[in-house]
Amino acid sequence: MIVAGFGFRATATADSLREAYAQAGGGAALLATAGDKAATPAFTALAAELGLPVRGIAPDALTRQATLTNSAASHAARGTGSVAEAAALAAAGPGARLFGPRSLSPDRMASCALATLSSLTPGTPPEEGQDP
Repeated sequence: MIVAGFGFRATATADSLREAYAQAGGGAALLATAGDKAATPAFTALAAELGLPVRGIAPDALTRQATLTNSAASHAARGTGSVAEAAALAAAGPGARLFGPRSLSPDRMASCALATLSSLTPGTPPEEGQDP
């Protein structure tokens, strides 16, 4: 399963979120963000448009994730190098890995990162008994 994690400013629009998601590559089965932002109208609008469920991530789960990006602003605000990367990893579960660093919307109001629990390369079928 692919999880799209998001970080975004309070003034981000659904367009900003959609553009960050497209930049990251899309294809997610679940959207995740910081718990206090999960019900933000722009975020829920994107989830409805994509027909995907939303998971809010608790602050302590965000801070436990090792991110590829190390944003000083994100550290100051949330205690993690990237909310998008941390949310994707936390929602994907133990052993999750990022596809790469977060992607930013052109207006820099939103970021998105993709993570998966599988250690397989995307598109590779799992071995028998292995959870995709």
